[in-house]
Amino acid sequence: MAEQMPKSPSEGTECPRVSVVIPLYNEEDNVGPLCEAVREAMEAVGQPWEAILVNDGSSDATGERLDAEAGRDERLVVVHLRRNFGQTAAMAAGFDQARGQVIVAMDADLQNDPRDVGKLLAEIERGYDVVSGWRRKRRDKWLTRVLPSRVANWLISALTGVRLHDYGCSLKAYRREVLKDVRLYGEMHRFLPALCRWAGASIAEVEVEHHPRRHGRSKYGLSRTLRVLLDLVVVKFLMSYSTMPIRVFGPPGVVSFGAGFLLAAYLSYEKLVHGAALANRPALMLAVLLMVVGVQFLSLGLLGELVARTYYESQGKPIYAVKRVVRGGAGGAEGKAGD
Repeated sequence: MAEQMPKSPSEGTECPRVSVVIPLYNEEDNVGPLCEAVREAMEAVGQPWEAILVNDGSSDATGERLDAEAGRDERLVVVHLRRNFGQTAAMAAGFDQARGQVIVAMDADLQNDPRDVGKLLAEIERGYDVVSGWRRKRRDKWLTRVLPSRVANWLISALTGVRLHDYGCSLKAYRREVLKDVRLYGEMHRFLPALCRWAGASIAEVEVEHHPRRHGRSKYGLSRTLRVLLDLVVVKFLMSYSTMPIRVFGPPGVVSFGAGFLLAAYLSYEKLVHGAALANRPALMLAVLLMVVGVQFLSLGLLGELVARTYYESQGKPIYAVKRVVRGGAGGAEGKAGD
């Protein structure tokens, strides 16, 4: 099949209602069963659809098999990345190519069941902006996969305030407009519900099937835990302080500088009133250190404020998200932002 240049989301004759985005990396044995399962599931849904299959720099025959499948079905769109960028980047590439009003993301290993897409779409039709799958009965090793996942789900829910049972489940559905201003990097794809809630999205969770992996091997492991934790810190900062970083660095800066100043004032009193020697007292160095650290924290907060204001003002980015606007008179409701 002749190689084509990537198309923009606006290209194409019929705009599908649903876009299914699936990143793949070295999944050659799963390509055929996956495409067949997606076809059967989406035909049962009964809505116009497309599948964006992102080949994330696979080193096996995944790319060739994807091209062969796309040659037999015009509803399949294959995006080949130049190298392995990781699942988050591959998912972002799929989102950029998707044309549907609803975007469904899922894994390629067939542990997610494409037949559950209908459940997610039903919740979208009820008015939710994001619907997350919950693998209540997981078919993974308990010690290396299930236990770390449960700990991570509890921690993410606690820090973000968006309580889901299964952040790690890739099977999720999103209204197109809620993804418009979300930028993905690192391991951020698992935090998408929290990032969407930050933008004002409503979220639901439904139970989905989870099957044992039939072909290939898992790309997940304990080595990703540290990266996920670091990204969680970033998500918490973005959700709570991205428009006011001084509130992160300001309080510890004030406390540190204040403690150092009070300690220095006490030592000055000891020296001036009682003639105490200060040269050999560690408290003097501690006072200086606390004041210096306090100034540094305050400086970071001010620099963060400058960066945040430059980011929002130079790019014209709003610090709010409009759901809809209703005008009186004949105009009526203008609908959701992004429709």
